[in-house]
Amino acid sequence: MKSRMYMIAGSLIAVLIIALALLVVFPSMSTDPSVKFKDAGALYSKSVDLANEGKYEEALKAADDALSLNVRQLMPIIQSNRAGILVMLGRDREAITAADAALSSNENLTTVFSIAYFNKGNALKNLGRTDEAKAAYAKAHELDNSLVPPDLSSIPVLPIPNQSPLL
Repeated sequence: MKSRMYMIAGSLIAVLIIALALLVVFPSMSTDPSVKFKDAGALYSKSVDLANEGKYEEALKAADDALSLNVRQLMPIIQSNRAGILVMLGRDREAITAADAALSSNENLTTVFSIAYFNKGNALKNLGRTDEAKAAYAKAHELDNSLVPPDLSSIPVLPIPNQSPLL
């Protein structure tokens, strides 16, 4: 009987040691919101640094990892950054979705919103949706006048895919 109690106690101690080791190795698994915020912020910063180095695939992975931590306060800035990364990867439709996710926040995030609009404008421009791009650039410039829209006058307006030209 006594050896069985030692075995159960030893098993419990082993489980606790493994749980503590996992928290050290994988701190983002912690339920502590401040740890998740810090981890998401570090991943966001990593994604910015990687994008600035031209390592867009790695930057996107870091941004996606940051988003997976579900830190609501950082979602708009991470999505705004993702939009720019996705534009650089030529994934313009996904970039528009990321920019719209950033813009869906109810917070007063003027700088984040201006960058999201500018990145959305770049994606729309790449898709030939010039009028929509102009509107996104105008909104970005309205929020931050240092974001000067590119000259779109020489870019032809393309029809929206799956839309009949007769409508």
